[in-house]
Amino acid sequence: MKMNNNKKHKVLIANRGEIAVRIIRACRDYGFQSVAVYADSDIEALHVKMADEAYGLGGNSPAESYLNIEKLISIAQQSGSTMVHPGYGFLSERAEFARAVEAAGLIWIGPSANSIDILGDKVQARHIAMQVGAPLVVGTKDPVNSAQEVLEFAHQHGLPIAIKAAFGGGGRGLKVAWQLHEVEELYHSAVREATAAFGRGECFIEQFLHNPRHIEAQVIADTHGNVLVVGTRDCSLQRRNQKLVEESPAPFLSEKQQQQIIQASTDICRKAGYVGAGTVEFLLSQDGTLSFLEVNTRLQVEHPVTEETAGIDLVIEQLRIAEGLPLSINEMPTPRGHAFEFRINAEDAGNGFLPTPGTITVFDAPTGPGVRVDSGVTAGTTIPGTFDSLMAKLIVVGSTRDQAISRARRALAEFNIEGVASVLPFHRAVIEQADFCDNFSVHTRWIETEFNVEIPPAKRQIPLSDPAMTRTFIEIDGKRCELGLPTQLFSGFSVNNSAASHSAPQLVDNPDAVNAPISGILFNWLIPQGNNVSEGDVIGVMEAMKMEVQIVAHRTGTLKYCATKGDFVEAESPIAEII
Repeated sequence: MKMNNNKKHKVLIANRGEIAVRIIRACRDYGFQSVAVYADSDIEALHVKMADEAYGLGGNSPAESYLNIEKLISIAQQSGSTMVHPGYGFLSERAEFARAVEAAGLIWIGPSANSIDILGDKVQARHIAMQVGAPLVVGTKDPVNSAQEVLEFAHQHGLPIAIKAAFGGGGRGLKVAWQLHEVEELYHSAVREATAAFGRGECFIEQFLHNPRHIEAQVIADTHGNVLVVGTRDCSLQRRNQKLVEESPAPFLSEKQQQQIIQASTDICRKAGYVGAGTVEFLLSQDGTLSFLEVNTRLQVEHPVTEETAGIDLVIEQLRIAEGLPLSINEMPTPRGHAFEFRINAEDAGNGFLPTPGTITVFDAPTGPGVRVDSGVTAGTTIPGTFDSLMAKLIVVGSTRDQAISRARRALAEFNIEGVASVLPFHRAVIEQADFCDNFSVHTRWIETEFNVEIPPAKRQIPLSDPAMTRTFIEIDGKRCELGLPTQLFSGFSVNNSAASHSAPQLVDNPDAVNAPISGILFNWLIPQGNNVSEGDVIGVMEAMKMEVQIVAHRTGTLKYCATKGDFVEAESPIAEII
């Protein structure tokens, strides 16, 4: 069906990086204008340069920028935007943002706020799944109120158990307990993560299937009552519950399992009155047990593999649905070949997948038959430690799974990134593993439990502490106005401005020092200053790029803080002493 040409819309993209670039391109293809927003550290970002217009949010933290609803609505109105696309992450699954957008007279590109409320609450989503007869494992009916309740569930139903943020997504606020002694800390960690990421810390508990596969169905639904599954995906290759490799269609499923997934996904979304693009996720155990996991009420990071195999542009489909048009297709497409997506994160695969913020000096992406690269960076882009570590996505397509694997080997070999560590060495190793390529025995914990290829740690890249932008004030026609300029403009000049000057961190060779494992925010100290600690104790938590990393005591002694909760510290900088 042809697009409604009565009105050309302008879309504010309430996001950054790769997904913002992806939406900008879809807007351009569809004839809409795009408006980008940016935190200070993103002033030179690719999405800012590509959009038709770009507006600064001010500040560098998520709360100051991409999570600030008031600022986003104000910019949407200032720019004359008519639609708002949230992308994924940030505010994409926040019902209050959807309501604020609609209250401002703008069109929300996504499901209704009511659907987000219902399906974003994993407890309510479980209730809907039960009502439509979707497969489910045992879990708590409502969120738990304490670690003791979690322990009681574990004693009653056995381990492992999943502690899950009721309002979470993307692996945030999800912890799996395999031993009773770790239940209490994992519960508190899940609450912390959920509160920081989603503003709410409620968690519920369910049985965790042993070594399951992660299967999902891509759903699109319009305002005319059409609900359609357009493809399935396997997303089993994960670390810390964050996906690294996805493929479509989900391989090695029986016809019965395939139909169960499609039927349950359609029924759940129809029952919830869902509109837009969404994903229904399942776990599939090794014995064939299938269990509903959750619904992601947004576009997924891995949507390109479905686009390539289904022959549909899911972002343009979102734009059509927001305009009130019906779906462009009326039945599930027959997959045209097989596709893989490799997430190219700024993480050191040889050092526990630790985030590595810094500046990219070389970014040479592969090309050729069957290769697509969705990227939010170029050479010269700085990866800040305050946001997600995703730099790009490599999508490879073949007429068969085997051909796609062969093309993936070639494309991964061609891909070269320097200046920051990346997960490319991991991907190159995985694509040679029989567990993945041949007998497909991978599962959601395969990386932690069975992947045994030694990947050398990347060379440590310590980012400079410069802010990306220097702010000052100028007067225009007698009015005082704030002016923001990229700090790099001041390089080579003698400027008496602390924001424009820097020095590399001074690392002191102190055997007592506890050094920061990553560049990021000191989220919290877990042990009071002055207490005695033992070697191996977890004494604190840092957070960077949406990831919690433990601070571990390297020796036995008395703890003394050198940094305070909330401080931004650089990797290898001393943050405490044990004396």
